[in-house]
Amino acid sequence: MSKLDFLNAEIQSLKEQGLFINIRTIESAVGAWIQVDGKRVLNLCTNNYLGFANHPKLKEAAKAAIDQYGVGPAAVRSIAGTQSLHRELERKLAAFKGVEDVISVQSGLLANQAVIPTITTAEDVIFSDELNHASIIDGTRLAKAKVVRYKHNDVADLEAKLKSEPVTRNRLIITDGVFSMDGDVAPMKDIVEVAEKYNALTMADDAHGEGVLGRAGRGVAEHFGLAGRVDIEIGTLSKAFGVVGGYVAGKKAIVEYLRQRARPFLFSSAVTPADIAACIAAVDILAASGALVEKLWANTKYFKDKMKALGFDLGQSVTPITPVMIGDTHKARAFSQKLFEHNIFTMAIGFPTVPKGKERLRVMISATHSTEDLDLAVQAFEKVGKEVGVI
Repeated sequence: MSKLDFLNAEIQSLKEQGLFINIRTIESAVGAWIQVDGKRVLNLCTNNYLGFANHPKLKEAAKAAIDQYGVGPAAVRSIAGTQSLHRELERKLAAFKGVEDVISVQSGLLANQAVIPTITTAEDVIFSDELNHASIIDGTRLAKAKVVRYKHNDVADLEAKLKSEPVTRNRLIITDGVFSMDGDVAPMKDIVEVAEKYNALTMADDAHGEGVLGRAGRGVAEHFGLAGRVDIEIGTLSKAFGVVGGYVAGKKAIVEYLRQRARPFLFSSAVTPADIAACIAAVDILAASGALVEKLWANTKYFKDKMKALGFDLGQSVTPITPVMIGDTHKARAFSQKLFEHNIFTMAIGFPTVPKGKERLRVMISATHSTEDLDLAVQAFEKVGKEVGVI
C-alpha cells in the first residue's frame, strides 16, 4: 500500500462527487476575449473589472520600472526590500483612499494575515461575519483571540453578540465589503455605528469593492460616506487594479505597528518593481477619472436586466459580481461546459466555496465588455439555460 493512497482516495472521491476542479489554462493577455485551452472565448470569469490587466499605461509603467529598478528587490521590506516605488504606491493609495497611512504587502490574502493575528491577543475578541472570505477565516485561525461569528450582514445579531461578550482589551469587527460569491454589500454604516457604540475596531476586506464602489472606485467606506471611520480597510491589487499585491489602509498607529510586527511584511520578499509601478499607474488613472468605473456599472445593469428578463435567478447581488444560481453541482458544471462550447468562459462554483444547494455560475462583468459581447453572452445563457433546464 502506498503512503499516498489516502490522497488518491480523496481525489477520486472529489471526482465522483463532481467537486474535482479542472483548472483551465489562459494562453493570452486578460481582456474581454481571451485564449483558453486553445480556444478564443468571451471572458466572463476573471476579476478584471476595469480592464487594467492589459492596460497600455500599466504595461508601459511596468516596462519602465524594470529598466530603472530591475526585476526584483531581492529582500524583505524591513531589511533592504523597500524601494522608492513601494513608498510612492503607499502614499498615492493613502491619498486616493483618504486615510492616514497605507502599508502594501504581497497579496490581499496576506494583508488579512498581516493584520488579524498581529493586532489581536488572547485578551481580545474578534466578531466575524459568517460568510467572510477564506483569507479572513485563515487570519482568525492564526490569531489567539476568541472568534465569534455573527449572522451574515445582520447588525442586530452583531450587536447582541457584542453585548453578550465580557469586556475585553479590544474588540475587532471584521467583514467583507463586497461578498465575493453573492455580490452583496456589507451594511458598513450600521456596522460602524454599532462599533462606535461598543468602542470596537472595524475592519473591512474590500477586495471586490476597490475600483468598483464609491467615487471613482475608492471603496466601500467612501461609498457609505465613512471616510476616517473605518479603522482598517484591506485592499487587493489583483482584481480591479489588475496586477498583484495587497494593502492595509487606515489609522497611522495601526499601519506603523504592522511595519514593526506583521509577519508577511517582515518575512517575505517585497513585490517586484514592475508590479508596483503598474499598480501606481492604475491608481493614477482612477484618481484622474471615474469613467471606467461608470462603464463597469453601465455594463452590469445592462447584463443583469437582460438575464433577469429571461428568468435567471441572480441571487442577492447588487454589484458587478453576478451569480447565476443553479443549485446542483453536476448541472452547474454541465452549464459551464456547454457555455464554453458556445465560446463563453465562466466557471461553475460549488462546495466548499459555496454551501451545497447554492451551486452557481459566477459571472464577472468588466468595463472592457462591449454591448455586443454582453448580447452574445445573454444569447448563449438563454440557449444553454433551456437545454440544462434552468429556465
